[in-house]
Amino acid sequence: MERRLFLGGLAACAASPLLAHARPAGWGDVDTAHPWYLAGRVTAARWSAPHVELLIAPDPALSLPADLRAWSLPAQRAQVDGAALLARTRLPTRDATEWTLVLASARLLHAWRIPRIAPGERVAVVGYPLRQDDPPPLLRVEYLFHADRAYALRSPPS
Repeated sequence: MERRLFLGGLAACAASPLLAHARPAGWGDVDTAHPWYLAGRVTAARWSAPHVELLIAPDPALSLPADLRAWSLPAQRAQVDGAALLARTRLPTRDATEWTLVLASARLLHAWRIPRIAPGERVAVVGYPLRQDDPPPLLRVEYLFHADRAYALRSPPS
């Protein structure tokens, strides 16, 4: 009986669009030398451990904001050179109709007072692809832009 429950749960997880790509997505798993910008509408959200994840449909005419380098970034405990990061940010090198955004733990999002983001809401992010030759449409988010606010997701506010 326990085995059937375990296998059923495993099958349900495999069917979830937010879990469709095998990954860990810790900071060591991503290519921090190549930040990407992505913006779009949230189609699904998973607020659970180990990381909160959003599934988004990117804007059809996605382009890098002309003033991105001037965007104001919040201070956080981790030493992140936000200005240099924004200067290196580019659009993703691959097209996809949906992207998984790995944010951070719910605890860290709570520390930043990030409200629950629901399907239909618009977000923009600067994040990193996985270190793979052909990475899936997944970004580990460094900065989240939502409802006219910016949030740093590597560490708590300073």
